[in-house]
Amino acid sequence: MYSPAPDGFSVHGSAVRYTELKSTDDLSDVVHCYWELRTLVTLPEDFQYHALPDACVNLLFDLVNTEIAGITALGTAATTLNLGTSFHYVGVQLYPGVWQGDRNEILNRYVGTPYQGTLPLVQTNRRLVGLKFEDMTHVLDEQVRWCIEHGHICPNNVTARILSQLDSIRSVADMATMVGLSPRQLQRTLKRVTGFAPHDLLKVLRVQQSFRQHYLDLYADQAHFTHAFRQAIGYTPMQYRKRFGV
Repeated sequence: MYSPAPDGFSVHGSAVRYTELKSTDDLSDVVHCYWELRTLVTLPEDFQYHALPDACVNLLFDLVNTEIAGITALGTAATTLNLGTSFHYVGVQLYPGVWQGDRNEILNRYVGTPYQGTLPLVQTNRRLVGLKFEDMTHVLDEQVRWCIEHGHICPNNVTARILSQLDSIRSVADMATMVGLSPRQLQRTLKRVTGFAPHDLLKVLRVQQSFRQHYLDLYADQAHFTHAFRQAIGYTPMQYRKRFGV
């Protein structure tokens, strides 16, 4: 199954910790992971978080200020977020295509203001405070189930088939054939459920695959790979490896 690469960190070591946990099995078709990003001590300088495009939607909880929560996702390009010198975030990373809620609520930037939407994110945030991360999963499971019951999250057969057959897809035409839709139907469907046109979704997924596969399995040559990677990630592959130790 599709497994997005972790985002890039500008600092390393024991002062900042990133952890992932899985949801319960009954939610595994919609949730890629639950994640925690936190400082263990106050940092000497602001933490630069390089968020990568992955076509996923995240439910975000700020445990330092429980009024702050949100729904986040990126487009086709990475962005760097300044998280300051002390922070504690927890999130739910959803697979591409399963978020069926209000797309106008989705933010592609730093979330620093109180949540004003209709989801019970603030209530969930308050329940998370004081728990160890490994003890948060039942609360996060309940939040996901609430979203499913109210129609905000739903398994999507089209994107699930695309993600499960990524290695066989080389073009938008392949993608359309794989899911049994005409190119026009695929365009409408993916735009509605992911916010991406098919070509843009394929670009994002290919770059994500390049973190786990040899680029020649995905691109015609090194020049094509380097151009696509830099366009999406903001660095050449070599620059990214040097800066983030990937």
